Amino acid sequence: MLAYIARRIVTLIPILLLISLVSFLVIQLPPGDWVTRQINTLKLSGIQVDEGEAMRLTKMYGLDKPISERYLTWMKGILFDGNFGWSFQWNQNVNTLLAARIPLTMAISIAALLLSWLISIPIGIYSATHQYSTWDYIFTFIGFIGLATPGFLVALILAWVIFATTGFSPLGLNSSQYLDAPASWGKFIDLLKHLILPLFIISLSSTGVTIRVMRANLLDELKKQYVITARAKGLSELGLLIKYPVRMAINPIISTVGWVLPGLVSGEVLVSIVLGIQTTGPLLLRATLEQDMYLASSIVMILSTLTVIGTLISDILLAALDPRIRYGGTAK
Repeated sequence: MLAYIARRIVTLIPILLLISLVSFLVIQLPPGDWVTRQINTLKLSGIQVDEGEAMRLTKMYGLDKPISERYLTWMKGILFDGNFGWSFQWNQNVNTLLAARIPLTMAISIAALLLSWLISIPIGIYSATHQYSTWDYIFTFIGFIGLATPGFLVALILAWVIFATTGFSPLGLNSSQYLDAPASWGKFIDLLKHLILPLFIISLSSTGVTIRVMRANLLDELKKQYVITARAKGLSELGLLIKYPVRMAINPIISTVGWVLPGLVSGEVLVSIVLGIQTTGPLLLRATLEQDMYLASSIVMILSTLTVIGTLISDILLAALDPRIRYGGTAK
């Protein structure tokens, strides 16, 4: 197992380098740069900037250098110093901005994923074992609603309903009385209250998908010969269900960690904007609009890296849970 993990990690190195290159180049594709955008903004407000000043700013921010040189400088800082560059827009180190946003973003995303699995997997099992029952139709209807309804729309509606009925505003991370207050138990409880709504909304669409996948896979497994044989040998229905078909049916869900995790992180952009949560989503949107290349490239690279890491985690879990999967090569 350890040799399998080591081989997979080694193969990820060139993939991660390619991801960093693509992440940096994608942000460079729109015409102009951060200085050009700022100069155009000043001109629209009636302030004229002479050519010499524009050239000075371009040189000061290193935007006069070739893209290849800027990329190598950026990667050198990441690999040897752990420095993701400088944010032109915020006038801060990118590390500082990411350190303030990524922990909360990851906490919300991972909690939303676990909440989604905690709700959807038991529902999927029940729907498959009680096919065409009343509750099966109800859960199917709820799953379709979760798939079809945009998260930001649900956020707007539920935020209004909660405020109208309880007087509690779920916007932001803390209530007004705790914004500048020192850390305390009351502030922590208030933070948890504000996180309930975004956790529910972000996990909503993923829950709908997982219910449908779990139900379909388990229905397929229950019809297979090994289930009939185990049932004929007198194995209890619950023991049979958990030991064999559920274990096989859950494989496709585990294999989707690679795209579900970054999907949750990037999918909370509009939800975070609507609810006023300071995560990486709004930060990425603003950095992209302002052509803040180092900040935007760093966030895109991190999201892409999450896909690779999620895929590695999926492969390791599948190899550990499914005896039919080998660590490498073909079975002898």
